[in-house]
Amino acid sequence: MKFEPVYIVDGARSPFLKSRNVPGPFSASDLATISGRALLARQPFAPDQLDEVIVGCASPSVDEVNIGRVIALRLGCGHKVPGWTVMRNCASGMQALDSAIANIQLGRAQLVLAGGVDALSRTPLLYSDRMVLWFSKMTQARSLGQKLGMFAKLRLGMMLSPVIGIVKGLTDPVVNLMMGQTAENLAWKFGISRQDMDAFSVDSHKKVAAAQEGGRFDEIVPLIDTGGKVYANDDGVRHDSSVENLAKLKPFFDRTYGKITPGNSSQITDGAAWLLLASADAVEKFGLQPIGKITDTQWAGLDPAQMGLGPVHAATPILQRHGLGLNDLDAWEINEAFAAQVQGCLKAWNDDDYCREQLGLDGEMGELDTNKLNVDGGAIALGHPVGASGARIVLHLLHVLRRNKAKRGIASICIGGGQGGAVLVETYP
Repeated sequence: MKFEPVYIVDGARSPFLKSRNVPGPFSASDLATISGRALLARQPFAPDQLDEVIVGCASPSVDEVNIGRVIALRLGCGHKVPGWTVMRNCASGMQALDSAIANIQLGRAQLVLAGGVDALSRTPLLYSDRMVLWFSKMTQARSLGQKLGMFAKLRLGMMLSPVIGIVKGLTDPVVNLMMGQTAENLAWKFGISRQDMDAFSVDSHKKVAAAQEGGRFDEIVPLIDTGGKVYANDDGVRHDSSVENLAKLKPFFDRTYGKITPGNSSQITDGAAWLLLASADAVEKFGLQPIGKITDTQWAGLDPAQMGLGPVHAATPILQRHGLGLNDLDAWEINEAFAAQVQGCLKAWNDDDYCREQLGLDGEMGELDTNKLNVDGGAIALGHPVGASGARIVLHLLHVLRRNKAKRGIASICIGGGQGGAVLVETYP
């Protein structure tokens, strides 16, 4: 089936705020609503003229389970505009875009607000199964003696050893590996050194710092908390990052033989990102001025233990369909879940055996020009609010292309569970 382009009219995101081991100042719906209101306020149509709102979220709070509907109502879209939530782990925000594209191409929608959000600092602590069972039996106790007996059976360790929700969420239940352990697999598979990972991470921080100083994150909508404090920029960047400093950090996922540390991994972060998507009819109806268009998307699956190679498996079919080589594109965004994960993707494309055996190609794809990759840094410095990252990289890729008066690029992301997603974006004259 021919892929009919879907137009990107505009986009915005919140600052990405680093988790500091306490609940952040904004809920997920706060982040999405504040940035979404600013985006909609500059459009020539009212919020209730949207056909739907689609939100990717990997970890909605228990009081905002269908957070897409909550946000749509808070944005003033009215009762008649549907709002719904999608979840594809790290690519939830990208899935929201793809779901909007499908509905636009089928004619079921013309104008859609789509994006993603997560407030990972607010991921809950959970009771263990033993503690839940204790509470259950306590509710069944009738007499005072029975209740006192239950307290006698209570072990302090049961209460003081909660299940950390984000650790469970970042562990693959099929292969029983945390995401960082899958990055260790890629480091071993492709011989990626600790120093190479740390150097990549330092480079990410330097790029983000330079982009902030140069005003190149103009898609950000500042936030103000209830105390009047302003959050205008992503706050995870370390301006003093160096290979020497990162070398002092100990491996986190494999403490004996590992190379993956908090310093060469993406940060746990809160954030939201939006894109406003439209059909050709909607562009004409509302007199919109698109800034770009999405001309292809692709999803792929692979071994969950090597999930970080998802971008290779998702982006390669797009390149083949359009007769493109890696460096025929003007810019790339590959989400930086881990330094080893991005470096593993680059090595896989340049590996003859991998390309033949895993991608079904005649030989290696070649070496991607890293001057085109994540030119303003990535999630190692910015953070990775899981539901938002897939939308953020598409939006920022378009900003990079327009800034450089370039034409075409791919945004791609690895996905926990062994998947990859990719989107081909073009600027609009």
